[in-house]
Amino acid sequence: MPLQLIIGNKNYSSWSMRPWVLMRQAGIPFEEVQIRFDSFEADSVFKQRVKAINPVGKVPALVDDGFAIWDSLAIAEYLAERFPERQLWPADTRARARARSVCAEMHSGFSALRNHCPMNIEASLPEVGALLWRDQAGLRADVARLVAMWTELLAAQPAGSLLFGDFGIADAFYAPVCTRIRTYALPVPPEVQAYVDRVLALPGVQAWVGDALAEKDFIDFDEPYRLRPGTR
Repeated sequence: MPLQLIIGNKNYSSWSMRPWVLMRQAGIPFEEVQIRFDSFEADSVFKQRVKAINPVGKVPALVDDGFAIWDSLAIAEYLAERFPERQLWPADTRARARARSVCAEMHSGFSALRNHCPMNIEASLPEVGALLWRDQAGLRADVARLVAMWTELLAAQPAGSLLFGDFGIADAFYAPVCTRIRTYALPVPPEVQAYVDRVLALPGVQAWVGDALAEKDFIDFDEPYRLRPGTR
């Protein structure tokens, strides 16, 4: 029985994007099960369907022969153990520890970036990004931390590499951030922008983005900066 990955809307669900891109880019076969957002209320169709799969009622979730794993970091760890030949973490002990550290930092931090710049792949919001950059010190601090982190990691790799050389879990974890940088035109140095461009050019990321653009959904509670088309 193939692995099943339960995800939400591709345009908006950054946490769903992480394991999907990881598996697609690493060549791990899986069946996609998408549950579209209608609401996050307890009685919503979305919540009821996801709660039938995992007790927290959130996506993503990975199901392996009836066994459910939820939370993107737990899913990544499970996949790394299940498919060691894919080398999803770096082979070197210290590099592997650093990769886990930066994934955990993304998992628990960068709240200003996530709150002020929700993932919205279909949108182009440079004017919104400019205002947020001007007014939100927390956003500027989060981006400064990203720039420092990525610059240090990339400096230890050959030119044109990803964060730990070849593609791995860390790159999948920061792929939604790369889409945010593009959507909101957040200012980053050239070497960081080059990394963003490399991530966005990965076949797994391009496949996710293509599906997101094809959805044509407009979820009001995920659209803080735009009105539904046809409204004023």
